[in-house]
Amino acid sequence: MEPKIFIGPMSKNIVDSIIQVANENDTIIGMIPSRRQIEYNGGYVNNWKTNEFINYVRQKTDRVLLERDHGGPMQGYEDDDGLGSYKEDSLCGFDIIHVDPFKKYRTMEHAAQHTIENIIFCNNHNNECYYEVGTEEGIRKYSHEELDKFLNILYKQLGPLFERIKFAVIQSGTKLQSGENILKLDEDKCSKMVNVCKKYGLLSKEHNGDFISLSDIKKRFDLGLNAINIAPEFGVIETKCILNYIEKYNKEDLFNSFYNMCYNSRRWEKWFPKDFKPELERKKLIQVSGHYVFSENDFLQIKKQLPGIDDIICKQIMKKIKLLHSI
Repeated sequence: MEPKIFIGPMSKNIVDSIIQVANENDTIIGMIPSRRQIEYNGGYVNNWKTNEFINYVRQKTDRVLLERDHGGPMQGYEDDDGLGSYKEDSLCGFDIIHVDPFKKYRTMEHAAQHTIENIIFCNNHNNECYYEVGTEEGIRKYSHEELDKFLNILYKQLGPLFERIKFAVIQSGTKLQSGENILKLDEDKCSKMVNVCKKYGLLSKEHNGDFISLSDIKKRFDLGLNAINIAPEFGVIETKCILNYIEKYNKEDLFNSFYNMCYNSRRWEKWFPKDFKPELERKKLIQVSGHYVFSENDFLQIKKQLPGIDDIICKQIMKKIKLLHSI
């Protein structure tokens, strides 16, 4: 049975919470690290390399499905072809690799050809791996007709390897900005895209399921969606716990230090419109980008002044995971 919920491991606390809920509830949960989070040469989540992260999770549970999220060119810190990352992902034993060349190859035809080449490349290193194909609305928007065309190319040219594709990404109205989901569910588009996936025997998955209600997620499942990705929202949950602690004990110096770290990281820029004025919304900037600095030494010094904060964080994260599991 495939999980319906896939969660981004934005921090070690989130990873540990996912593992605990999966083990205690005997349920399968998906974990979807991006290349910037965890990579063969390191990432911002606990400074883990790919093999270190996979080994850590595998030693603690067999109830977590590990999927590389957005593998491919331009998805890491450098403008590379993604092959070094794909090779390591394959050899280290991800259960699923999301093959996503859409940041570099914008037409469905070019993206399909590079998807095919990358699946063959990964399969040559690990013939037991499964794949996810397609991309999210924020990278390259497409219609259900375009998705059909894309999958048809893969079906015709991959031959038996097409059976290794598990998920296709559908788009029915999700896009993240300023810590919110700014698009609304398009039920007709959702149904049509789900049907395209069914036509090719694939499971449907939507990205950016953050900051939407449980009822909206359930509505997508009722329309036939098989799975949904949720990532930045969990980073925001953890960051809010930290900010609440800082505010409760009136530690303004820690707030200022946290803000400066987030501001100087420049990671917040991708999440806000160009007219965003950080000096007027310092707390919001921290909430959206705080998770990027959790592993930095300066932030670890801040946490030393917040006794018991990890327990508070994990309780809130597990509460959210259990709510998602309930639907």
